[in-house]
Order: sequence, then C-alpha cells, then structure tokens
Amino acid sequence: MKLIMAIIRINKMNETKMALSAAGLPSMTATGKVFGRGKGLWDAKVLEGVKKDLPEALVHLNKEPRLRPQRVVTLVVTDENLNKAIETIIETNQTPEPGDGKIFVIPLLESVRVRTGETGDITLD
Repeated sequence: MKLIMAIIRINKMNETKMALSAAGLPSMTATGKVFGRGKGLWDAKVLEGVKKDLPEALVHLNKEPRLRPQRVVTLVVTDENLNKAIETIIETNQTPEPGDGKIFVIPLLESVRVRTGETGDITLD
C-alpha cells in the first residue's frame, strides 16, 4: 500500500479528478489552495537581495510571485495500482512549461476503515 501525494497546477484539478476516476481510482483527497515553488529559474543571490529589499534584486523577479498557488492531491493505492496512478497523474498534468508539479510516493503500514474496523487493502475499495 502506498500514499501518493501529488502537487499539481490549480487549473488541472478537475481534469486530474476525472482522469483518476476513469482509471478506476476515484478515491482521493484534495487540499485547498496551497502555495509553493520548485527550484524555479531564480538565482539564489537574487532571492537573498529580495529578502534585503534591494531594488536591483526586485527588478529581476519580473513581478512574478515567489510562491505559486497549487493543489495537493493525496490518494492511497495498492501496490498493483501504483504505476497506473502515477502514469495517470503525469499524463493529465504534464505540459511543456516548468511548474507541472511533483509526485511523492510514501509507503504505508496499514489502513483501517473506521465504520467496520476492516484493515488492509480491502479498505481501499
């Protein structure tokens, strides 16, 4: 069993939800708007200058925000469905531009259905 945490563009949320459902993976959780950024195209020295409010550093940011709005999608899948879930997220969210997001895969020890007390992979159905 694996936990998949995907950080995606906010405008890809509905498309991702529909694609996962069509792939047979309808159960997921989405966190509201979150903010973040990857390594981006900014130089570390420029960012240090921005922290110090140096005007020459602020000019290099081109009015682009340092943190971008994104969504975090989490889903728990069986080991057998892991690749299908990852491929679906990539196919749905991949663009030619930087900022498509990241996918993290985290091993899970157990899952328990609260209503019945069932444990293991059966709780994912």
